[in-house]
Amino acid sequence: MAELIDWKNSAHGHKFIASFSGGKDSVLALYKALKVGEAVGLIVMLEEEGKRSRSHGMPPELIKAQAESIGLPVYTAAASWTDYEKVFMRLLEDAKNQGAEVLVTGDLDMPAHGCWHEKVTKNAGLKLGMPLWEMNHREAVEEFMNLGFVTIIVTVNLSLGMREDDLGRTLTHEYVKELEARGIDPCGEGGEFHTTVIDGPIFKQSIPVRKCEIIKDGEYAFLPLELDKMTNKSTL
Repeated sequence: MAELIDWKNSAHGHKFIASFSGGKDSVLALYKALKVGEAVGLIVMLEEEGKRSRSHGMPPELIKAQAESIGLPVYTAAASWTDYEKVFMRLLEDAKNQGAEVLVTGDLDMPAHGCWHEKVTKNAGLKLGMPLWEMNHREAVEEFMNLGFVTIIVTVNLSLGMREDDLGRTLTHEYVKELEARGIDPCGEGGEFHTTVIDGPIFKQSIPVRKCEIIKDGEYAFLPLELDKMTNKSTL
């Protein structure tokens, strides 16, 4: 059990690399890890064409703007699902060469044994850090909002109670209550929704975004975001 408890505190006093989607869980995990350890950078996996992030479908320039605002370098590579692990391992190796000892992820619910991140970190000779592990979902999202982070809903699963008009909404205490009343996990941990964080205590400046046209694909609907370069020029 001691090893499991370690997952929550592994970044303590260590250099770490953070798996980063730009969404609320990875940002909150990074925030917590930065309080106790030292970040080497962020790992961002892209789809094989390299035009979108694999987890949340964000354009690379938006993630780059998030990383610049946070003040961390990005370790990034494009991968298909078949070579994902090999490419991810290569990025872990690069980060380890820069002094990283721990991989930090934003997972809340993870089986005690046999999780993928545990396997790859072990193979890379790194420890695994999950600052949000086993946190109550409501408490995690409350803490995130109370810290002053601002995040937008960018992906919804229409078969899990989410609606197209949820896209573009900002997570607030009232909205979280509404989601719960609709029977939706406040963290979206069942795959109900994904978010993109545009401001908060670890950002030097907020990320100016332009909301594009909603795209529907089967049971999913997406709100593509683009970096608003006009606003960005005036703030950087």
